[in-house]
Amino acid sequence: MANPSARLPAEQRRSQLLDVAIEIFGDRGFHATSMDDIAVAAGVTKPVLYQHFPSKRALYRELLDDVDRRLTDRIVTATGGAASGRERVQEGFAAYFRFVADHRAAFRLLFGASVRNDPEFASVAEATIERIADLIAALIDIDAAAPEHRRTLAHAMVGMAESTSRQLVNDEGEDDPDRLAGWLAEMAWFGLRGVRADETILGGS
Repeated sequence: MANPSARLPAEQRRSQLLDVAIEIFGDRGFHATSMDDIAVAAGVTKPVLYQHFPSKRALYRELLDDVDRRLTDRIVTATGGAASGRERVQEGFAAYFRFVADHRAAFRLLFGASVRNDPEFASVAEATIERIADLIAALIDIDAAAPEHRRTLAHAMVGMAESTSRQLVNDEGEDDPDRLAGWLAEMAWFGLRGVRADETILGGS
């Protein structure tokens, strides 16, 4: 097993510190975590930690931005390779739930109480939700529907995914991300097809 205190190139050390920090922040929250906690867990001195991140707030903000990027990239990649509207719904949900299942601390970081109670951090989380809603809204094709109609439907789908993910993270109920994706995709797909303005499809039939 590698010694975490061994000398690493700057980029590798920075990546290691981010990996450690996200787990601790995700478990304890922003206010209950100190830079000392992260330094000890990473096997470095606090001055080394401050060489990479000027403050705890800067470190947390960088983690939020990183989670935002990784989650949205997953959804873009998954939906971009789908061959049909129904498959895009399935793969979009699956990408979201797989990310949450693989990175539970990241989900807690982005959508936990520490974020909601801090205006700066909350703005990052809200921007993430907006970006995901924009991705989904772009796939929803409702003839003669106004853009705000599509965005409202997209936000409803994001809300379903976030709520279901909280159960997944808290080990409540079903924990298979692909099965969860199938259940929500079925409801979303047939629900969207029932919307009248006049006919609803998601990126084609």
